[in-house]
Amino acid sequence: MSTEPEPTEETEPGTRGAAPEPEGTEEAPVQEADGAGGGEADAGEGGDSADVDADDADGAETARLSEAEAELAAQRIERERIARRKAEKQGPVASGAKLSGKAADLLAAVRAVESGAKPVAAVFSEPEPPRRPAQDPVRPRPVSAEATGAGGPVGVPAQGAVEAVRRVLAEGGAPEGLAAQVAAVLGEGADDQLRADPWQLLRVTGVRPEQADGFARALLGAECAPDDERRGRAVTVWLLEQAALAGHTALEMPALVAALAQRGVPDAGAAVQSTIAEAEALVFQDALDPAAPEPAEDDEEGAERPVRILVGLERYALAEESLADGLARLINSVPKEDGSAADWERAAASAEGSAAELIRAAAAGGLVLHTGGEASRTEPAALLVAARGLGLRAWAATHSPLGRDRFGALLDEAVPHAAPHAPARQVATVAGLLSGAEGPGRDADGALALDLLVVLDAPQLDVETAALLVESLPDGARLVLGGDPAVLWSAGPGRVFADLLAARICPQVASRRPDPGPLGELVSGIGIGELNQVDAPGKEVVIVPVRDAGEAVHRTVQLVADSVPRAIGVPAEETQVITPGHGGAVGTRALNAALKERLNPGPGRFGGFDPGDRVAYSPAPGRTLPGQVVKADADGLHLTCAGEPVVVPKERVEQSVRHGWALTAHQAVGGRWPAAVVVLPGDAAQALSRPWVYTAFGRAERHLSVVHGVEQALPRAVAEIPAKPRTTRLPVLLRAQAPTSG
Repeated sequence: MSTEPEPTEETEPGTRGAAPEPEGTEEAPVQEADGAGGGEADAGEGGDSADVDADDADGAETARLSEAEAELAAQRIERERIARRKAEKQGPVASGAKLSGKAADLLAAVRAVESGAKPVAAVFSEPEPPRRPAQDPVRPRPVSAEATGAGGPVGVPAQGAVEAVRRVLAEGGAPEGLAAQVAAVLGEGADDQLRADPWQLLRVTGVRPEQADGFARALLGAECAPDDERRGRAVTVWLLEQAALAGHTALEMPALVAALAQRGVPDAGAAVQSTIAEAEALVFQDALDPAAPEPAEDDEEGAERPVRILVGLERYALAEESLADGLARLINSVPKEDGSAADWERAAASAEGSAAELIRAAAAGGLVLHTGGEASRTEPAALLVAARGLGLRAWAATHSPLGRDRFGALLDEAVPHAAPHAPARQVATVAGLLSGAEGPGRDADGALALDLLVVLDAPQLDVETAALLVESLPDGARLVLGGDPAVLWSAGPGRVFADLLAARICPQVASRRPDPGPLGELVSGIGIGELNQVDAPGKEVVIVPVRDAGEAVHRTVQLVADSVPRAIGVPAEETQVITPGHGGAVGTRALNAALKERLNPGPGRFGGFDPGDRVAYSPAPGRTLPGQVVKADADGLHLTCAGEPVVVPKERVEQSVRHGWALTAHQAVGGRWPAAVVVLPGDAAQALSRPWVYTAFGRAERHLSVVHGVEQALPRAVAEIPAKPRTTRLPVLLRAQAPTSG
């Protein structure tokens, strides 16, 4: 590694900044989130993405849905379909049904708790988790993205409803600006609901328990008490939502009870019981060792399998169940007939190394996992070319538009330009594929019209998106999930790719193609816990030591505006700054303000933005699109993102648009830039982990500058701090659905 060669200016020491906002998805199970998720979790930055623009003056009945609206509506319809299927399964357990014995008894007990007919403590004492029935051989009809427009666009709350809520908020001393959000979240009669249960205010993003308590005291007076059952339920749901922001789909009962006690809930067990009885959460009992044999009927009680008790929100529970069902369907369905085995073998024989393994694995089964770094993307590209040569409808999907364009260029290289029927770039983003804005569209049954789908950046799939994607695939389709398991996990709840790798229910192909050059060597070492010093004769890696926050900001601006363009030849507009969090003296907010002042100074005529500003636009939580401001007018802020025009309504700008010269690692994942400047001020030490460093350093294609102020915290993070665990139920559900692959 080199030190930055031209420190052209001396800087005055600044004051040490406050700790950067930590990554929301890497926090403890009940870590509180700042605003829409705090730190890294608000990579989505979209706030309440269900608030869509309803400014159609003519009230046209067929108003066009935006991509974000279509995606959200598709997810809503999918959750409704899953809920209907769950309801169909919840009939009484009849004699001779597939559930029997202790499994049937526990299932009945859990349902009794959900209905409020049985205390939760009785269920917790049950020793055996319910068995899932064998999968229905008839695949549920998948969600059609086109169907999302059936009811027209989602409207904003009626003005009268908002005014009624505003009066209640004013009476309780809460900010009246929350009125529209409260009305949208609580729906019809929101004002009456809020009077009857003031703690419903906790359902609004960003509201904390102490704020809801103050509101409740103002409305209820002497009737307000810490042991109020309404408060216990609301805080329980709030904690589960905070856990979801940290990546968990459920919480173990002891962790939830302890968190409730910390929040001043006197009887945490009763609060959980009340929440489950009101169907605001679900309780599960999973075997700690699913592979252990079941105890015999005559075994003593002490011989029963150990279990863990989990509590989770219904939306994530249903998504995990739907995902497990859908993956089992793909594994068990016969792949579409697309030529002979000899044709597939010829395609594999013409490929090199692990690309041939990937082609053979995809030929034989419905679900395949592929792991590797950036260089390994040539292997799914070879698979797509081979599949199209056999006449399959084959598409790829990426996490971000930057990844889509990069993989599309790779496909262009893989397809001979002289071929008479060379296929077009058939690459979409996952969001665009699901919304219908990109991709092959849907068939008559509502399934995606394809035979093979290769999903790159699979570690970024949260459980709800993965469930929607899998349920959208037709029977006989092949699904290849590929990605780098060392990068940060999804911004949303779940760890789908990691859970699938651990479950070993399908073939796994590990790429043997290393990332090249000094940057590839550096990042590969980080992936196995080693921060190595690499030879960088072309200044591919440069270390810039700093003493404090002020110097870190100064040197970052200097690198982007002067040093990297002059010494490396990469212009400022192709250099991306990455830092651990949004807040603090060296977070994205401070760095973006300094970079704007240097690179595109202006008065911020529209919500702090000027034409030419680099921005990060988040149409929905967990999704960030790098872009640039074009102009602003009465319609809103006009952007260009990945070459496509985007108009953000003025009321959505504050929630969904940030300056984008500096991003967090979660915002940057899925993209790569010619040069990256990773900023690690002294106060960032607590936010560092091996996946964070691996992801941030891996965003650079040609040059990486590290503004280094964390001393030994960096090698320690790489060597000793892996990804923080997430609590999910998917591994248990997967093992119940499909046999383990050898």
